[in-house]
Amino acid sequence: MAEVQHDESRRDFLIVTTTAVGAVGAACAIWPFIDQMNPAADTLALASTEVNIGAVEAGMAITVMWRGKPVFVRHRTEDEIASAESVPLDDLPDPVPDSERVQQTPWLIVVGVCTHLGCVPLGQKATDPRGDYGGWFCPCHGSHYDTSGRIRRGPAPLNLAVPGYEFTSDTSVRIG
Repeated sequence: MAEVQHDESRRDFLIVTTTAVGAVGAACAIWPFIDQMNPAADTLALASTEVNIGAVEAGMAITVMWRGKPVFVRHRTEDEIASAESVPLDDLPDPVPDSERVQQTPWLIVVGVCTHLGCVPLGQKATDPRGDYGGWFCPCHGSHYDTSGRIRRGPAPLNLAVPGYEFTSDTSVRIG
């Protein structure tokens, strides 16, 4: 009888040990597949970008890259701000007030990708056509955006997206 009990405990030990080693082996084999789903180091490095806006004068705009997309940073003039604030929301296909699209009044920061088919609208350079509303114009299909980046005319269904950002000083903004 003692011999049978000894064999059962030995068998239980072997089963538990084999199961544990198999589980650890399976976890080690599966880990590379799970780990490859994490963002790449270069993507994590682009998660946010710091932009110096000290040299951008009223009426000027700059383009910075963030997460592989152009981001338009525009220092709006008083006329551009007044124009954006005076638009009745009923006239907008995607009605959002200007005050919800900006954190500090003269600065507008939007992702520079047309919401129709992903083109990059014109309007960053002084010589670019800015459409009928003084903002941006996408020549691919004729979308017109106003000085708040809101769609006013054309096939684009939504306003230019506003990325997450924060002002870290009077002359610096962190996007992302």
